[in-house]
Amino acid sequence: MGNETYVFFAMNPNDAPTSSISLQDYTYHLPENRIAAHPAEPRDASKLLVYDQGNMTHTHFRCLSDFVPAHTLLVFNDTKVIPARIFFRRDTGGIVEVFLLQPQNNDQPVHEAMRQTAGCTWQCMIGNKKRWKPGETLQAAAGEATVSAILVDAETNLVHFSWQPAHLPFSEVLPHLGNIPLPPYLNRQATGKDTEQYQTVYSRHEGAVAAPTAGLHFTDGVLESLKSKGVDCEFITLHVGAGTFQPIKAENVLHHPMHTEQMVFTKNSIAKLAQTPDSIFAVGTTSMRSLESLYWYGVKLLEGETRFFIEKLYPYQNHAPLPTAGAAFRAVLESMESQNLDELAGETQIMIVPGYVFRVCKGLVTNYHQPGSTLILLVAAFLGPDWRRVYEAALENEYRFLSYGDSSLLVPRQVL
Repeated sequence: MGNETYVFFAMNPNDAPTSSISLQDYTYHLPENRIAAHPAEPRDASKLLVYDQGNMTHTHFRCLSDFVPAHTLLVFNDTKVIPARIFFRRDTGGIVEVFLLQPQNNDQPVHEAMRQTAGCTWQCMIGNKKRWKPGETLQAAAGEATVSAILVDAETNLVHFSWQPAHLPFSEVLPHLGNIPLPPYLNRQATGKDTEQYQTVYSRHEGAVAAPTAGLHFTDGVLESLKSKGVDCEFITLHVGAGTFQPIKAENVLHHPMHTEQMVFTKNSIAKLAQTPDSIFAVGTTSMRSLESLYWYGVKLLEGETRFFIEKLYPYQNHAPLPTAGAAFRAVLESMESQNLDELAGETQIMIVPGYVFRVCKGLVTNYHQPGSTLILLVAAFLGPDWRRVYEAALENEYRFLSYGDSSLLVPRQVL
C-alpha cells in the first residue's frame, strides 16, 4: 500500500459533533393530513423537489433524468421487504403477534437465511407475549405448509420456526404466513395492493422489514431514461430493520441507541465505486448509510482492523490522516481479493448527524422524513441549515410526506 495508491488528507475538525445535539433543533410541524396513506399511481407521478446547491425546482419524478448529471453513479438498495408480521392463534383463541427482526445467525446474509429448509430461528418482537406460555407450540397454516413456533429464549425473544413439508425454503413459506409490515404511522392494515406497492421494482434480496422508500418512485421507464442519459446504476443491499422507525427519545440525540442493520456488497459493485468515487449519488438514506459505512470499513482496514462493523460514533473518532473514498474502496477490494471473496457482508450502526463530513455521497434521492428522526438528522447533516428551506417549500407546495409520499433530489452546496 504505497503512497502512489493511497492518497490521504487530514481530518476536518468539523467531523466531530458537539457533545450535545438538541432534538428540538431538528423538529418541524407535520400536519397529519400531509402523511401519505397510499402511494401515487403510477409510481413516477409523485412530485419531485430538486434542491441543487441552494436552488429549488418543483417537478415530477418521471423527470428525474433531467436533473441527474450524466456519468453519475446512482446507487440503489435492492433489498426486498419480507412479510414479517405473523399472527398465531392460540388454542384458547388469543392472538400472539410475532414480528421478525433478524435471523439468529447474524454472520449469514439475511437473504441466505431465507433459503433455510425445515426450520430456522429468528429474533423477534412479540405482541401479547404474556399469553405465550413456556413450552407452548403455536401453529398456523401457510398455504400448503403448516408452521409451528416455539419461544426458545424469552429474554432475547428468540423464536424457532419449523414447518412441513420440510423441503420448502422459508422464503416460500413466509408469504403465506406473514403480512407486509407497513410503517406504524400509516395507521392502517396492509392490503393485497401493498404487497406490490411497498416494494421497489428492482427489489431482489429478501430480508428487509421496511422498504427503502426512496426507491418506490422508480419505474422501468425512469430507469431506462437515466441509462439513456449515461447515468450508471449500481445495486447494493442493506436490509432495513424495524429500528428505522424507532423515535428519538433523548433530548441529546447523541444518546439515542442506534439499531444495527446488515449490508451486503458484491466485489463488482465495490470495484465500480472505486473507479468512480467522485460522482456517486445515493438513492435513499439506506444506500447513503451503506456507502458511508463501506468507506469507514476501508479506514478500519487501513488502520489494521478487520471486522466489518461500524459503531455508532466511529466516524467521529480521531482517524487522521484519512484516505480518499477511492483509496478506502481499494483497500476493501484488496482485502476481498486476499480472502478470495466475491461478496462482503457487514453491519452498521452509523449515526450521521450535523457535523458529519460526507466521504462518498455527492447527491441524495430521498422522501420526506418524520420530525425529530435519525433520518432528518442525516438530511440536515447533508444540506446544512437549508434542510428547513426544503421542508418548508415541500409543505407550502403540498407535497406528501413519509414512506408513501413524494420525493426530493438533494445536491448540497459545495464546501470550499
